[in-house]
Amino acid sequence: MNVSLQNIDKVSALLTVKLEKQDYQEKVEKSLKTFRQKANKPGFRPGMVPMGLIKKQYGKAILAEEVNKLLQEKVYDYLRENNVNILGEPLPNEEKQQPINFDAQEDFEFVFDIALAPEFDASLTADDKIDYYTIDVTDEMVDRQIKMYTQRAGKYEKVDVYANNDMLKGLLAELDENGNTKEGGIQVESAVMMPSYMKNDTQKAIFDGAKVNDVLVFNPNEAYGGSEAEISSLLKIEKEKVGGLKSDFSFQVEEITRFVEGELTQEIFDQVYGKDVVKSAEEFRAKIKESVTAQYVADSDYKFLIDVRNYLVNRIGKLEYPDALLKRIMLLNNEEKGEAFVNENYDKSIEELTWHLIKEQLVKANEVKVEQQDVASMAREATRAQFAQYGMMSVPDELLENYAKEMLKKKETVDGLVNRVIEAKLVAALKGKVTLNDKVVSVEEFNKMLE
Repeated sequence: MNVSLQNIDKVSALLTVKLEKQDYQEKVEKSLKTFRQKANKPGFRPGMVPMGLIKKQYGKAILAEEVNKLLQEKVYDYLRENNVNILGEPLPNEEKQQPINFDAQEDFEFVFDIALAPEFDASLTADDKIDYYTIDVTDEMVDRQIKMYTQRAGKYEKVDVYANNDMLKGLLAELDENGNTKEGGIQVESAVMMPSYMKNDTQKAIFDGAKVNDVLVFNPNEAYGGSEAEISSLLKIEKEKVGGLKSDFSFQVEEITRFVEGELTQEIFDQVYGKDVVKSAEEFRAKIKESVTAQYVADSDYKFLIDVRNYLVNRIGKLEYPDALLKRIMLLNNEEKGEAFVNENYDKSIEELTWHLIKEQLVKANEVKVEQQDVASMAREATRAQFAQYGMMSVPDELLENYAKEMLKKKETVDGLVNRVIEAKLVAALKGKVTLNDKVVSVEEFNKMLE
C-alpha cells in the first residue's frame, strides 16, 4: 500500500492511494467467512453453503465494500498523521481517476482532489485593541421592569367616571338622520370598547368624564378611521358591510372598568427573588438593576465576538481558496438545488468558512475545551434566561434541572449548546488577552449597532 500527496498549489493537492491484493485480501476472506456463516440458501444447511458459491454470488460486492472501507480508513489516517487540514471531503479526480474493474483488477489506484485550508495567523495579543460595549442600565429601565411586576399583580375594578385607558361596556344603537334610534338598525348589547384606541381625537374626547348610565353619541366610522376590522368587530357585522356604514351611534354606559396596578409588596419581592431575599423597595430596585445588567453581559459578549471577527477578517485580508473544487463540493451537498444555487451562495459560504477557520484557530490557540458538565450548565443557564424573560428570577433548582434535561435529549439542541459553550469560553479567553476599549452605551445605541 502506498499513500502520497502532491501539492498542486497552496490550497489544492492530489492524494493518490495504491492498494495491492495483500492489503485487502485478509479482510475480504474474513468477510466472506462471516457472510457464509449467516447465509441461508435452499438445499443447504445454515453456514454450510459452499464458499465457491458465496464468492461467485457475493464476492464482487464484498470486495468492493472492503476496498472502500480500507480506502477511507487509510485516507483519513494519512491526513490526520500528517496534519493535512482539508476543507470538505476528498473528491475523485475527474481526469486522472481511471475506471475501477473489481472483476479483472487485483491492484487499485485511487486519485483524489483535496481542498487545503489556507494558512494565516489569527493570534491576538494585548497590542490588539477591540471595543467592548457595556449597556447602561438606567433608572427608566428599572422602572419599566418594576411596572411589569406591579401590572402583573394588578386587578380590574369598577369605577363611576371614565378616564383614559378605561374599558366601557354598554348598549350600542344605530341612529337615523334625525338622531333617533333607527328602526331595524344595528344594535349590540353589552358592547365593549376602549375609547383610548380610537384614531380620531374629537371622537375620543366625547367619552371624557362619562359616567354610568350616560348616553353618548359618536360615529364609529370617524372614530376608527374607517378600519374595517375594528368597526366590524365592535358592531358585530361583516367587513364587507362596513364601507357603506356612516351612521352615528348612541352608547349607553352600563359599566366602567379600570385596571389598577398592584403595589410593591413583600409578596412581589418573594415571588421574583425568593422568600426574604429582598425586604424593601430600595433593595428590590438594586436587585433588578443587578439582574438586568447581568442579562446584558451576554449581549455585550456577543457583540464583542462580532467585532473580533470583523477585526481579524480585515487584518488577515482575503484568503485564497480552491474555488472550483469547493464549488464541486458545495454542489455535491446541494444537488437538488443545482449550480445556480451554488453560484448565488458561494461568496457568502466563503465568508462563513473564513470565520469558521479563524474561530477554529482561536479555539485551539486558547485551549478551549468542552466538558459534559459545561453543556449541562449551559442548558441550565439557557433555561434560567428563558424564565427571566417572563420576569421569573427565582426558579427552583429542581425545575431548572428538569427543563435542562429535556433540552439535552435533542441532538440539535445539544449541538447548539456546545457551540454556545465554545463561544462563551472563547470570549472569556480573548477578553483577557486583548486590550479592551471599554465603552458605555444606551440600549438603543447598542441595538442600532446590531441592525
